[in-house]
Amino acid sequence: MGGVSVGVLDHFNIRTRKLAETVRFYEDVLGLEKGARPNFAFPGAWMYSEGKPVVHLVDISPTSEPQKPDSGVVHHVAFVSRGFEGMKQRLASKGMTFDARQVPGGDLWQIFVHDPNGVMIELNYEAAQEQGAAPAEMAGDIGRQ
Repeated sequence: MGGVSVGVLDHFNIRTRKLAETVRFYEDVLGLEKGARPNFAFPGAWMYSEGKPVVHLVDISPTSEPQKPDSGVVHHVAFVSRGFEGMKQRLASKGMTFDARQVPGGDLWQIFVHDPNGVMIELNYEAAQEQGAAPAEMAGDIGRQ
């Protein structure tokens, strides 16, 4: 394509009536940090990972916009992550339901968890960089669940 590239994921946006609960999930469960956000004319929050605002939240409570019951046509949002065992322990300590699996071939380990709005979050770990026991290898797509 001659130097043309879409690049990497910048951020995803969630429109929610559960702003405080959603901020808590991304801070307390996933370990993101609430950070600086432009002075928009509507309430919300930007959640940062490694200094980058990767999750943008918009509070639609003051509006008549309906809260979607799930993530709509977006099936999941994925992050390249580190610390597989630590994240499993963190999720378990928070009482979160999650699925840990190994992609066929063994190079990639994954964790799937849902935020308070029904958005599926996929955390991807390069197996060669991780410690601990490999999760079960699963040939099926998590999307069937």
